Amino acid sequence: MQPATDATVLGNFKDAIFVNGAVASTFFKRAGKFMVRTDGPDGALHDFQIRYTFGVAPLQQYLIAMPGGRLQALGIAWDSRPREEGGQRWFHLYPGLKLKAGGPLHWSGIDQNWNFMCADCHSTNLRKHYDSATRTFATTYAEIDVGCEACHGPGSDHLAWAAKRAGGDSYGTTRGLTIALDERRGVVWHVDDASGHVVRNVPRLSEREIQMCARCHSRRSQIHEDYVHGQPLGDDYRVALLDDDRYFPDGQIKDEDYEYGSFIQSRMYHAGVTCSDCHEPHSLKLRAQGNGVCLQCHTSAKYASPRHHFHPAGSSGARCVECHMPTRTYMVVDARRDHSIRIPRPDLTVELGVPNACNECHRDKSAQWAAQQLAARGARTTDGFQQFAEALFAGASGAPDAARALAALLDDRAQPAIARASAAALIVKGRGWFGAGRMRELAGESSALLRRAAASALTDSDTRADPGIPLLFLRDPVRAVRIEAADAMAGTTAASLSGSAPAALRDATAEYIAAQELNADRPQAHSSLAALFERRKAFAAAESQLETALALDPYFAPAAVNLADLDRELGREADARRVLEAAIRRAPDEASLQHALGLSLIREGNRPEGMNHLAAAARLDPEDARFAYVYAVALEESGERPAALEVLERALKSHPYDCAALALAADLCGKAGEQARAAEYAQRYARLGPACADGR
Repeated sequence: MQPATDATVLGNFKDAIFVNGAVASTFFKRAGKFMVRTDGPDGALHDFQIRYTFGVAPLQQYLIAMPGGRLQALGIAWDSRPREEGGQRWFHLYPGLKLKAGGPLHWSGIDQNWNFMCADCHSTNLRKHYDSATRTFATTYAEIDVGCEACHGPGSDHLAWAAKRAGGDSYGTTRGLTIALDERRGVVWHVDDASGHVVRNVPRLSEREIQMCARCHSRRSQIHEDYVHGQPLGDDYRVALLDDDRYFPDGQIKDEDYEYGSFIQSRMYHAGVTCSDCHEPHSLKLRAQGNGVCLQCHTSAKYASPRHHFHPAGSSGARCVECHMPTRTYMVVDARRDHSIRIPRPDLTVELGVPNACNECHRDKSAQWAAQQLAARGARTTDGFQQFAEALFAGASGAPDAARALAALLDDRAQPAIARASAAALIVKGRGWFGAGRMRELAGESSALLRRAAASALTDSDTRADPGIPLLFLRDPVRAVRIEAADAMAGTTAASLSGSAPAALRDATAEYIAAQELNADRPQAHSSLAALFERRKAFAAAESQLETALALDPYFAPAAVNLADLDRELGREADARRVLEAAIRRAPDEASLQHALGLSLIREGNRPEGMNHLAAAARLDPEDARFAYVYAVALEESGERPAALEVLERALKSHPYDCAALALAADLCGKAGEQARAAEYAQRYARLGPACADGR
């Protein structure tokens, strides 16, 4: 991030015109200032000054100052790649989307706000300073971009060390730095004669450097602002697990992940590799060119050979990263490498539909072909590590063997902790549980990610049979675990706990609330607080939080749905309908709103109109089996059994393990006299066993 000057601006501001949909934006200079004429929050064209540049390569964005202390990132960016690579042009970051002025993805909207979305990682010692009462920012930073203190901490002691160098180093090996990022000091990698593997001469005993990098290089949400260099990552951030909207089941990147969630899956990480083994943090360059990065440790004779990579020497296929770190493109032109450093698995593409590095290049061939080629060459595609794809796929899709597969993954300590944590989270999401003994074991795991996932199981009353279990999570040394436990236990009364657990729950709940208030500029935070208050029967407080969420972002559908549900719970069905109708006027293509309004109208006795909205929900979001199921139920109740069956069968093609849809399909086929089809659906339902019996 830099002030917009002739030295920092890369884009063409010589009256350049860029057309996106119905909007023609003009980039120009006026009195030495960089300007853009584009559609503002009201939809009309206005002139806006570019205050800051953001980024250098392969693209540069531009920040515009708006009322309330906001900086907003313009949706039109400059492609700074060379012209021969397709660069030196203006382009839109959301091509093909019709962005409404004032909507969340429009440049003036809440999801393009620098203060929340960007600033924490791109400036040093940032403080957001959001005022909930006035809904304004007074954001500050020590340095406009990423400076020395971003990683090394406050520099005053380092300056003192430097001044005293002539008289001796009174700060020892730390050189006055808050934390010493010295995990590579004295480290040598060598081939172990017994195993043939490359190993460190001494084990890596800490993760100071990796967790320092992960503060920004991870997909996470901020839960605490007063950062102290060297404290655990989970004290300040809640790192995303391998959720199916961000990662493929085998852990490959799907959405942006910023490296950490990938890297801690890798065998390199578990062997003791740190970020700076490959990257030079001060120059931003790699430690070596090309394959030289990997050949720092791996022997050239073995790995830089066609016997290993099966490609002609010097070809792109002979580059280590092409097979083990394939790219995925974000922001239209930004190709980023997957840092899970995995063995290509085209067989998993055949089985699960995940990408594979082979077909990233051989696009004219099938995954089956790629798998056969590897098999014919005797390539090793499994080594006992990163063996979690099938389990996470089964858990996400609700497959018949999901419970067994997830439990096996959770117990497999040879697998990455983030994968085991993801398995635990899927078990809890599927309404599974852990016995008291298992919860005690999970509370003692070294991975905070795994302990955090286990803490979410405290919602199940069985885990509270041992009164000491909640305390293990509520007093965890890492904040992210404590607030997860507090969230899970939000409906628990102090009277149901014993010993010091009530005080621990009170303290952890205060931390949870503080984490949400830190992000009070976001509707998600207010929705989370509303859920907490509703479980505590504080309905007025919950309602206020949901109204605030909608005031911040009128397009935020979850807040509208939850507010309508709260109105219904309080006996205000007409108010619920009005909330949903207003939300749909703003976002007519939001399936969850259509679904909720359909149910509300049917409850009020307006079945025909309600059916129309249920049909719209099922059509708009076919990925949600619940919408199809509810619509089918409504069709059956309206006497339209053939149509109901058609909806169910269409849904079951995409969701073959949906218990509710299978049960209803079996029932409706039986009522229609189609006994063979009824038996088929009943058998499929039965094969799911406990998963369906538990209500999944």
